[in-house]
Amino acid sequence: MGEVIPARHSHPTISLEQVKLMERQTRRENLGRAWYKFSRNSLSLVGAAMVLLVLLLAIFAPLVAPYPEHVKPFTDFANAKLPPSWAHPFGTDEIGRDILSRSIFGFRYALWMGVVVLSLVVPPGVLLGLVAGYFQGTRIDTIIMRITDIFLAVPPLILALAIASILKPNLSNAMMAVSLMWWPWYTRLVYGLASTLRNEYFVVSAEVSGASTAHILFREILPNVISPIFTKISLDMGWVIIIGSTLSFVGLGVQPPEPGLGTMVASGAKYLPDQWWIAVFPALAIVLIVLGFNLLGDGLRDMLGAEEI
Repeated sequence: MGEVIPARHSHPTISLEQVKLMERQTRRENLGRAWYKFSRNSLSLVGAAMVLLVLLLAIFAPLVAPYPEHVKPFTDFANAKLPPSWAHPFGTDEIGRDILSRSIFGFRYALWMGVVVLSLVVPPGVLLGLVAGYFQGTRIDTIIMRITDIFLAVPPLILALAIASILKPNLSNAMMAVSLMWWPWYTRLVYGLASTLRNEYFVVSAEVSGASTAHILFREILPNVISPIFTKISLDMGWVIIIGSTLSFVGLGVQPPEPGLGTMVASGAKYLPDQWWIAVFPALAIVLIVLGFNLLGDGLRDMLGAEEI
């Protein structure tokens, strides 16, 4: 009998274009699944709509505010303390300024506070958490986490008030005060995640193959902790705005005549309960922002599967 030669099975060759097409299709499917998870929660959609509304009002404030000139130094004592009406839907304050217009411009200061503070605290907080988590059990870990624990031991608002009180009261120093006390929360979050991931097979494989520490931290571990970080950012926007408004309320943040929402609440509190609208409507504006970001953050947590938050 002759030798039987096994038949060769030909494998189809996949071109580069087909690979890119499959990658795009996979991304679309992942986005579709993520949107499905997000849209299942109706409160998340409400939060996204609220955040979008606040963003649009802040961006187009000069166009949508009925009295944009009331944001600048302005007095009209003849129309002071007017209750809500068609001419002034939120009423006027103690010197005749339209509260609706000032609240719309106040969204700008609130959002600017949140964006600047988180932009300053997230990078160093994440970096320190990655380093401490990867080098868990070493002296580096001990130094970073003990400093973090010291900051976390002090209530955030008390620490922010203490820092802001020794600085000149303005928006920039208020943002600096909040930034100095907010970074440890990201360090603690990323530290816990990185400590778990450092023993995973893909990290060990990278170490065995001779990958650098920077490669392991930023190419192997960091992509796997992005989802919880983004979820925390969306949730922290509301908390940062509350802290910033509190500093403005006690006179350590946005200064008059700038329309800071916390400053407006503090000015109107003196006229409660008779002229309630002077304080209530700016306070409701703060509630709108904070509630919107919290609902949005809950939806992102469900969408990204970031159960660690």
